[in-house]
Amino acid sequence: MAGTESGRPGICPTLLYADAKSAIRQLTEAFGFTEASVYEDEDGRVVHAELVQGNGAVMLGSRGTGSRFDEAMKGAGPAGVYVVVDDVDAHHQQAVDHGAEILMPPTDQDHGSRDYMARDVEGNIWSFGTYAPETRV
Repeated sequence: MAGTESGRPGICPTLLYADAKSAIRQLTEAFGFTEASVYEDEDGRVVHAELVQGNGAVMLGSRGTGSRFDEAMKGAGPAGVYVVVDDVDAHHQQAVDHGAEILMPPTDQDHGSRDYMARDVEGNIWSFGTYAPETRV
């Protein structure tokens, strides 16, 4: 199985943004992601970017590039992404400090997780918490 054995994530959410540069800025500054790579076209639009958080990653790009993925995503709704973090309260404070829209403050859940929920600059829902699903079955 690809992913876990190679040290690379087996699943990467992939999102398109009207303003991918603003999304990258928010995801890195407010939500603590690290840029792994960012590729731009001759007009300065982000055609592909990879951001990492812990042992996970998200790929993103700009809407309107005309790629097959861009065409498939036309009219698609926002996505929801869950990211495992060690210190939910510190992560939440970082997001607040950078002006992220918080939908739910850090909350202890019945299933044992502590998490919070935020909306990014284009409406995608990001949850950050301590729950880590088992990846080996």
